[in-house]
Amino acid sequence: MRHCIHCCIALLPNDLHKQCFKCRRASHNTRKCPLCRGENTVLLHVDSKQMNLLAVLEVRTDHSESWTGLFCLKKGKLCSLVFGLLIMMLVTASYILTGARPGLLLMPPALHFGAFTSNSNLMDNESLCDTKDHHKTSKMNISYAKDYPSIKVIIDTITSKTEFITRHLPDFEDLKKQELHMFSVIPKKFIPNSKNPCWYEEYRGNTTANPYATNSYALYSKRFRTIFDYLRKVFWKHLYHYKDSHYRLRCLPNFYIIGQPKCGTTDLYDRLRLHPDVRFSAIKEPHWWTRKRFGIIRLRDGFHDRYPVEDYLDLFDLAAHQIQSVLQGDTTKGSNKMSNIIIGEASASTMWDNNAWIFFYDNSTEGEPPFLIQDFIHAFQPNAKLIVMLRDPVERLYSDYLYFASANKSVEDFHEKVIESLQLFESCLVDYSLRGCVYNNTLNNAMPVRLQVGLYVVFLQDWLTVFKKDQLLVLRLEDHAFNVKFTMHMVFEFLDLGALSEKQEALITKSPASNTRRPEDRNLGPMLPLTKEILRDFYRPFNTKLAQVLSDDAFLWKKP
Repeated sequence: MRHCIHCCIALLPNDLHKQCFKCRRASHNTRKCPLCRGENTVLLHVDSKQMNLLAVLEVRTDHSESWTGLFCLKKGKLCSLVFGLLIMMLVTASYILTGARPGLLLMPPALHFGAFTSNSNLMDNESLCDTKDHHKTSKMNISYAKDYPSIKVIIDTITSKTEFITRHLPDFEDLKKQELHMFSVIPKKFIPNSKNPCWYEEYRGNTTANPYATNSYALYSKRFRTIFDYLRKVFWKHLYHYKDSHYRLRCLPNFYIIGQPKCGTTDLYDRLRLHPDVRFSAIKEPHWWTRKRFGIIRLRDGFHDRYPVEDYLDLFDLAAHQIQSVLQGDTTKGSNKMSNIIIGEASASTMWDNNAWIFFYDNSTEGEPPFLIQDFIHAFQPNAKLIVMLRDPVERLYSDYLYFASANKSVEDFHEKVIESLQLFESCLVDYSLRGCVYNNTLNNAMPVRLQVGLYVVFLQDWLTVFKKDQLLVLRLEDHAFNVKFTMHMVFEFLDLGALSEKQEALITKSPASNTRRPEDRNLGPMLPLTKEILRDFYRPFNTKLAQVLSDDAFLWKKP
């Protein structure tokens, strides 16, 4: 109903509003009302000043409505709607804000990923966690046990899709087409009076120039420059002169420690290099076969110029100088001496890291690489010897996480990263074969932890497609830690090294272990029991196959 504010004010004798109802009569006409027409004005005295009340209280009589009836109902609904939306916004904002605080999350995400985005920021010496957010979840706010049934389904799915299929070997001519320069540098035969594969290469460089000036290892790493500065100073001293030409002795390794990371390869390397007949490359892990020959230093920095094979061979010049000194030691007596020195190379990525293939080789069926590292090594060195050090894959993964994660490390964080990696691996197997997923660069870069490195049998079987079984020595870190002397004797025998004196043997076998777990990582304690159970379930079929291939149940890693 409409009423006249002018009349209400004029007729009010007091604050009781007794006669205000006259304004609500249907017969009231605002046009005839002198007050409504503005003929009279009601003034108020405020602080001794006259004020027009109607100028202060602006009320339009034609648009004023009562809160009764239908309009009251509509207005109530509108207020309820606004209030409800406000509450929803507050709840949503609260959820988002608490979601950013890991301690308040109630459950870890259970997402499945069907597609992968390439993340090119990884190397073996870098942390996968460097390129990802770290999430530390409170033990108090998470119940891992109730997640196990769904995780078990993921593991069962992975197991059902696991097939160990022998790969198709590439043709030798196809290998040559891929690496024409490499095949033009490395000869088919080596000199006969050296136990190590070596050959003489004519040097055509300027006698006043630095032969290592363009070496990529020296250019991209300051810590290698000291080594190459020394090599530059002694380079001309070790050239062999014959018929007005200069020759340098070039060598490849006699044996390779090919894997795996966090399995004791550093300790084995440190002990082996104490043997008087063993030399290693100038740096421990050149990563040439897996990365540097493709121009990969750090994938996050993009691709550099590819390291030519000459740069890799330069790393063995120190050892080559010693071999050459032995070979030329008895030339005055008319006979050449036999050199028993052997060279080793220890890159823990050699066994498993074929991730760069997708950028350089044409794709093949099932997304599998057409060429693997071992194809090229075998093409040049069919008699090469290979040493593999393995460890319980469950413990290896946790050690890998502790070593490479840079911050926010915790057993809960490790658990979540394991679950996410399992989900990613399961999703990959929907579209690719087991080998296709193991060598999948995109998947491996997306995984928060490197599950695939512990699938030892997949890599080992691929190496056994080109090398004979007696050319591989497979050791367990657990055995090495329990009895260093026994495992080192196995290595010496495998490499056909000469006998040692008691003093030399004691120096090698009794020295402290290398590259052990850091104190701050030990303080985190063991992984959660449930995480260990999940990982044991995941790795069990792969360990079973590994034990069959090696005819040794010790590789089942069954706990007593």
